[in-house]
Amino acid sequence: MSLRLYDTLSRTPQNVNTGNQSVKIYCCGPTVYRDAHVGNLRTFLLADLVRRVLELTGNKVELVQNITDVGHMSEDFQEQDKMLLQASQEKTDPFLIARKYEEKFHRDLSRLNVIPADMYPRASESITLMHEIISKLLASNNAYVGTDNCVYFDSQSFDSYGAISGNRLESLKPGHRYEFVEQGAKKFHADWALWKSAGNRQEMIWDSPWGPGFPGWHIECSAMSLHYLGERIDVHIGGIDLRFPHHENERAQSNVIVSKESVALWLHGEHLLFEGRKMSKSSHNVVLLEDVIARGFDPLALRLCFLENRYRSQMDLTWAAIEAANTTLTRWRNKIAQWNKSEITSDEEFLRIIENDLDTPKVIQYLRAIEKDESNSDRATIFLYADKVLGLNLDKQEAEKTLSQSQSDLLQQRDLARNEKRWSDSDELRKQLEASGLTISDTSDGQKWSWN
Repeated sequence: MSLRLYDTLSRTPQNVNTGNQSVKIYCCGPTVYRDAHVGNLRTFLLADLVRRVLELTGNKVELVQNITDVGHMSEDFQEQDKMLLQASQEKTDPFLIARKYEEKFHRDLSRLNVIPADMYPRASESITLMHEIISKLLASNNAYVGTDNCVYFDSQSFDSYGAISGNRLESLKPGHRYEFVEQGAKKFHADWALWKSAGNRQEMIWDSPWGPGFPGWHIECSAMSLHYLGERIDVHIGGIDLRFPHHENERAQSNVIVSKESVALWLHGEHLLFEGRKMSKSSHNVVLLEDVIARGFDPLALRLCFLENRYRSQMDLTWAAIEAANTTLTRWRNKIAQWNKSEITSDEEFLRIIENDLDTPKVIQYLRAIEKDESNSDRATIFLYADKVLGLNLDKQEAEKTLSQSQSDLLQQRDLARNEKRWSDSDELRKQLEASGLTISDTSDGQKWSWN
C-alpha cells in the first residue's frame, strides 16, 4: 500500500508520489502578527501527520513551511496590513512583532509534538526571489505594470484559473477583501498584485525594479516553494480557507513559471469551529493552546481531539471534548506502563487504516478495541507503533500525584461530617475537594476519591 490523500484539484483520492529520492511537501505557514489559534494549529498538525506516515513507511521527506512576516492586507482594513496594524497597537517595530509571534508559533508546535519542518524561510528574507519570479511573469506577458505602478498578474492569461476552487473568472465580483481597491489600475478586476507600490507607506518597504514597495500575498509561496523544493512539489498543504484566492493564484503563478503543473496533490484541512461557532475576535471565542494548558490539560489532549476527527471534515471543538481526550490520554499512558512490552514491530492493520486518507478517527476506534481485548498480549506494541504517527507520547510515564495537606484535611473533615450526618457540610466540603482537582464518590464502604 501507499499513502492516499484527497486531492482538491482532481477531487479524488490520489497516491502520494514516493518514487523520487524524497517526498517534497510545502505547507503554508503562519502570518506572524498574532498568536496562532487552535484552528491554525490543526492545519499544521495535518502536515505533521503526512510526514510521519511517509517516514514510518521508509520514505525521506523534505518539508518546507514559510513564515509570512511582511504582512498582507487585512480583511477589515483596506489601507493597513496586519503586521503594521499589530505593530501600531503594540507600539513597537513590525519586525519585532514578527519575531515575537514566530517564536510563539514554534513553541506551540513543540508543545503539540509537531516535528519541525526542514526549513522555515521568511518572506522578508526572500524578496529577491520574488523579484525574479515577477520579472519572469512580466517577460512572458502574464503580468503587467498597472497605472498605479503596482505589478499585477493577468488572470485572463491563465486558461485553467479556478480549477482548484471551482470559481470562474467571469463570475468573480470586483473588490475581493484581500486586495487593494485599485481604482481602475488593473486590466481586469480579478487580477491580483504581485508587487505593490509603497505610496505613502513608510515601513516594511523594499527597493525593486518597479520602485519601492512590498510583495503581494500570493507571490511569496510561489517564490519560496519553487526555490527550495524545485519545479515539482508532491504535496501542497494548507487550510481550506486558502483554497481561494491564495492557492488558486499561487497555482497560476507557479505553473506559468515552470510551464507545467507545479503541484502533484493539493491537500486542504477543513474549518474548525469552537462550541458551534467560527472562532473570531468579534465572537470572543478565540482559543489558544495556552488556554488549553491554563485549564490543566496536557497540550497533547488537543492533538488527540484533532485525531478523533477526519482532517477534511469540519470539526466542532469543545472544552468537554478536550477534557475527555485528556482523560483518555492519561488512561492509555497508565495502561501501556502496565502492559507487557516487546520489540515494536509494524502493524499492518494500522497502516491499512492510516494510509487510507489519514483516517485517524478509525485509528482511534481500532485502538479502543485493542485496549479492551485483554487476550491480546501485544497491546503495548500496537499502541506504541501507532504512536509513531499519532505523536501522543504514549510511553510517557504519568507523574505520581500526592495529596496536599489541605486535601487530606478536607477529606478527613468530610468523612467526619458524613458520619455525623451533617449533609450540608458534607456537600460544601465536596465542592472544595472537587475544586482542588479530586473526584469524590460515596459508596457503601465510605467516600472514595480519584484525580479528575
